[in-house]
Amino acid sequence: MQAGISTATLFLRRNNEDALALFKEWGVPVCEVFLTSFCEYEPSFARLCAEKKGAVRAHSVHVLNTQFEPQLYAEHPRVVGDAFSLLSRTMECANILGAKYYTFHGVARIKRTYRENLERSGKQTQKIAKACERSGVSLCYENVEWALYNRPGVFSVLKEYCPALRGVLDLKQARITGYDYFDYLKEMGPSLSHVHVSDVTAEGKMCLPGRGVTDFALLLKRLRDVGFDGPLLIENYSGDFGEEDELKASFEWLSDTIEHSK
Repeated sequence: MQAGISTATLFLRRNNEDALALFKEWGVPVCEVFLTSFCEYEPSFARLCAEKKGAVRAHSVHVLNTQFEPQLYAEHPRVVGDAFSLLSRTMECANILGAKYYTFHGVARIKRTYRENLERSGKQTQKIAKACERSGVSLCYENVEWALYNRPGVFSVLKEYCPALRGVLDLKQARITGYDYFDYLKEMGPSLSHVHVSDVTAEGKMCLPGRGVTDFALLLKRLRDVGFDGPLLIENYSGDFGEEDELKASFEWLSDTIEHSK
């Protein structure tokens, strides 16, 4: 296992290219690139990010969900077609960055208007995964409170329709939904691609890893028990910390914790 950082942690603080340059300066070995604007779904931008990150390995790409992911599940063919065009551009960027995994939220669960249909969602997820596979990228469903995979059990159903589906465990999203992250972890098991890590204070406030009460020794043990050996990527909201040096210190703490847990 290896510690890394998602550029999402610096959202609204630094643009992606500047965040990646900072990770390079800090010696971060692995990252996730959070594409946040339509102008970033361009090969020229991906090449800029690839240059700025240097030797930092891009494990995965992630996008601002509402820009096109829910539309991949729409019923109108033209809407779906446009969404798949944006997915194709995202995959092209992933290839340029060297990322082999795509962190995916999928359908947004909108109150009063959303009707869950896991069979239809499963079949469409398979089409989405196939489109990613053609670019050499694995589709990875993340547990997210306001999206389709907002409770244990959903991933197992989707995987029946899409056997190649991978998973992303997000600790903060598990806390928000009120489920133990272990319930999600057991379900994803060997299909787990990477983990979004954060921490929480005794008072319930989200904070950087190492600043709260999360039992990381237990987390690492549980990850090893399912055969996981991928990256733990710090993904916090930018308001969870003050100076950027706090993020650097958290990354160093997480790296040391992983190293000494072996």
